[in-house]
Amino acid sequence: MSDERNVTNGLPSYAAPAGGRLTEEMLQDFRNTGVLILRDFVTRAACKTLRERANELVAGFDPYEVRSVFSTTSQPQLDDDYFIQSGDKIRFFLESDAFDESGELRQEKEHSLNKMGHAMHDLDPVFDSFSRTPELAEVARRIGFVEPAILQSMYIFKPPNIGGDVVCHQDSTYIYTEPESCVGFWFALEDATTENGCMYFIPGGHRLPLKKRNYRGPDGKLVTETLDDTPWPEERKLAAEANAGTLVVFDGRAPHLSAANRSPKSRHAYTLHVIDRQCRYPAENWLQRSAELPLRGFE
Repeated sequence: MSDERNVTNGLPSYAAPAGGRLTEEMLQDFRNTGVLILRDFVTRAACKTLRERANELVAGFDPYEVRSVFSTTSQPQLDDDYFIQSGDKIRFFLESDAFDESGELRQEKEHSLNKMGHAMHDLDPVFDSFSRTPELAEVARRIGFVEPAILQSMYIFKPPNIGGDVVCHQDSTYIYTEPESCVGFWFALEDATTENGCMYFIPGGHRLPLKKRNYRGPDGKLVTETLDDTPWPEERKLAAEANAGTLVVFDGRAPHLSAANRSPKSRHAYTLHVIDRQCRYPAENWLQRSAELPLRGFE
């Protein structure tokens, strides 16, 4: 067994390999659990640069003009064109508890956002540089991508005090290809702990069936269809605590969730979702891009 391997609350965790060159041991852990934690994959300085750029973009956002809320529990975005049309744009989504009873923000604007998405990696040079590195391209190649394409990017704020919970789900529900090829690349930009709402995974859960499928109906509205209503085995969930700079790679079927953040500390993270262009991407998928912004890989 590699001297660099340890276990983070039962999940496989390694020091980031040089050049992104995952070893066979790492790959086997990924196949077995659906999750791979790579510590110090990016520097804290790089994390700080991305956080600062996110703050600059937030500075230009007026939450009173666009009160779009993102929630995995009530899902108001199902009827929200601002969300549905964000696949090739940079847009901002507030926490469900961002506003008080009088319609005012409960705390500062930068501490009221749920996320920003979904095309920073193609529209902003700082995010583009962070998202496309030889090391990340090598990780994608070693886990099996033939023609990788970065479909979407999400900047997750998980703000202090009001950061909402994320219910157990599979990302292939929303990012579906035939055959399935979605993989998440999640970067901790700040330390993620059980105190401020770190992610939890159900190891081996990627072998479970796809539970739901989200798509655009004939009227253009989003529909979530239940394919398997078997309860999640959440008693098996394990915390994926991660220091800033950590990369968590996870299969699109890997069930994951996070608790609400009621601590005074934010938990910023950045996620890329990658698909293989050799697979069919259905036209009814919610996330669509205009011809003016074609899909790109890591080049």
